[in-house]
Amino acid sequence: MLTADEVTTIFFLCDESSKNFDEVMNAHLLVKDDGKRHRKRKFRLSDGEVMTILVMFHLSHTRDLKFFYLSYIQRHCKELFPQTVSYNRFVELQSRVVVKMAVFLQLCCLGRCTGFSIIDSTPIRACHIKRERIHKTFKGIATKGKSSMGWFFGFKLHIVINDRGEIIDFLITQASVDDREPLKDRRFHDKLFGRLFADRGYVSQNLFDQLFVDGIHLITKLKKGMKNSLMLIQDKIDLRKRVRTYCIQFPAQETFAQLQYRTNKRDTNGCLGRTHVDYCYPINPFLSSTN
Repeated sequence: MLTADEVTTIFFLCDESSKNFDEVMNAHLLVKDDGKRHRKRKFRLSDGEVMTILVMFHLSHTRDLKFFYLSYIQRHCKELFPQTVSYNRFVELQSRVVVKMAVFLQLCCLGRCTGFSIIDSTPIRACHIKRERIHKTFKGIATKGKSSMGWFFGFKLHIVINDRGEIIDFLITQASVDDREPLKDRRFHDKLFGRLFADRGYVSQNLFDQLFVDGIHLITKLKKGMKNSLMLIQDKIDLRKRVRTYCIQFPAQETFAQLQYRTNKRDTNGCLGRTHVDYCYPINPFLSSTN
């Protein structure tokens, strides 16, 4: 578990981000002047505290949020969170911090490109493939797609990381979207430069030419039947490192961030689970620039 100093640091970052978000939103909101007084009572548990608890939950190895909140937060963290609410109320407060968590992630928690980047996609299953027709939570949003592990129903998570295991950028698309489509959008690869390593699913001459003009050298393995092309020895060695980095980074993200939910009754709760927070601290301790 985290120490008190680490929890305080996380709370400071989350609370400052939440306050800055509220200031910007209040400055641009259009207030309806109907002559009536509206209640603006503060909640017992602030948005910064809710975000901190969610960060703590995903940095721990607990799979059940209810057990973590009732058994750990309310029993052993009374000094850190003196005014806790019931678990049902805490679930309701989660929906208030969905946008704040996404903004906090994009502005404060992503890493920087070092010239050595790796891109890959992983499936996010909304339900079992045999239950796709009776699924209601993401009805009309989730689609059917195919990965290296077979068919699935849900979404795709596209992640770009650097050589230190930091997440540079990410994007969630429908399962039917091709892996190469996000890279065609300049807004997705605007932060990238140098070499970009990927698997065979990203092989495309048009995509290679487009990225090369933008200062990105796409390096992939060849598919069967393709003509051989010259490649630097260093690129071949670094291309093998992609597999090792993938084996460490992406399963860890799925384990700690718990991307694949099967019991979400609301789409906002499902999106919230996919937004926070292992991404709030994206540096993987098992990776370093020297390895």
